[in-house]
Amino acid sequence: MSQTYAFAPETLIKAYALGVFPMADAHDSDDIRFYDPEVRALIPLDDAVGTGIHIPRRLRRTVRNTPFNVTIDHDFPAIIKGCAELADDRTDTWINKDIQALYIALHKMGFAHSIEVWDGDRLVGGLYGVALRAAFFGESMFSRATDASKIALVHLMARLKAGGFQLLDAQFTNPHLVQFGITEISRDTFQDKLAQAMASSADLRLGTASDELTIGFLDTLSKPVDS
Repeated sequence: MSQTYAFAPETLIKAYALGVFPMADAHDSDDIRFYDPEVRALIPLDDAVGTGIHIPRRLRRTVRNTPFNVTIDHDFPAIIKGCAELADDRTDTWINKDIQALYIALHKMGFAHSIEVWDGDRLVGGLYGVALRAAFFGESMFSRATDASKIALVHLMARLKAGGFQLLDAQFTNPHLVQFGITEISRDTFQDKLAQAMASSADLRLGTASDELTIGFLDTLSKPVDS
């Protein structure tokens, strides 16, 4: 059975290459709009953004000692569904049914990826986004257990760093991401960095276990000054 989309999944790829991203007006809205904000938020992958990579000491310990298992692209539909769920602290979301269908199509095409965090066989958190050349565009994350989404983000950062990615786009600043050294830049500066990333190649290292990449990544970081 064929899927009817609000627009072609290929349109999303072109939009990301231009620095534009889609959002629905609400979880139950039929309207999807494209955004190109004047200020863009990046999570540093190296010293070229803000003050460089920042992961708090407590979170580093949590990632090293967590009982959770972390995977990549194990269950993309479950991750985007989790990101779209409403909760007491999230009464609406920009992920409607068309957005879910479009990104699942992008995942099947090899452009959208998910990081899953598992407690046994129970999915307790994760994130998803779009990889294009040497840029990764983070879209959404969720947690059903303490620190699950933060653990997913550290594992993503490790994978991007190991694979030679130059850009981790968070779109907008939010309190959840401040601890990662999120940095706001102008649209023009973002476009310059995006052009550099689009002219380069990178590898998500899909054949390498997440723990292996992440522990190695943490070992390379300088000692944090915070607690």
